[in-house]
Amino acid sequence: MNDLRSTPNLLTFLRLCIVPFLVLAVLDGHYPLAFGLFIFAGVTDALDGLVARILHQRTLLGQYLDPVVDKLLLSTLFLVLHHEELISRKVTVLVFARDLGILVVAAILYATTSIRNFRPSIFGKGNTLAQILALAAVLLSRFFSPAWVLLLRHWALSATVSLTVFSGFHYAWRVVRQIGSPGVAE
Repeated sequence: MNDLRSTPNLLTFLRLCIVPFLVLAVLDGHYPLAFGLFIFAGVTDALDGLVARILHQRTLLGQYLDPVVDKLLLSTLFLVLHHEELISRKVTVLVFARDLGILVVAAILYATTSIRNFRPSIFGKGNTLAQILALAAVLLSRFFSPAWVLLLRHWALSATVSLTVFSGFHYAWRVVRQIGSPGVAE
């Protein structure tokens, strides 16, 4: 129970609680509110890691919960923005399929092998950054759309597609290497 009450994990749970309000803000066309909630979620994400390091409150629960909540937030927002016809089907399907695939493979490996290292690669981190920039730019462009925001939206969505595909294949390659390495118990 102490893991649940640690400040970083409480921040992660707060981010999880933001998701339905973010979805409702988008569906109701309240884009400034949606943008603000998305930025607030990003701040809680940055703070949970920082607080965990500063207060020495890193927990096993937090190591698994934080990336799951991040994927839930981002994937849900991609789906909702696609539903509102603000993001293409191609981008949404690629992002959602990759994230769902990673979660399923990680859960299977966790349950059936001794593999416990599911840390993202530099390409996965780059993909997450591109997704965050793309979502922020899409939301921002609904109520503030100078040329630089529209350009950021275009380039961030393009980078998201490229990095989603590349990081997905890179993740699969890493998993195959880990499974084939000596010492992996099945």
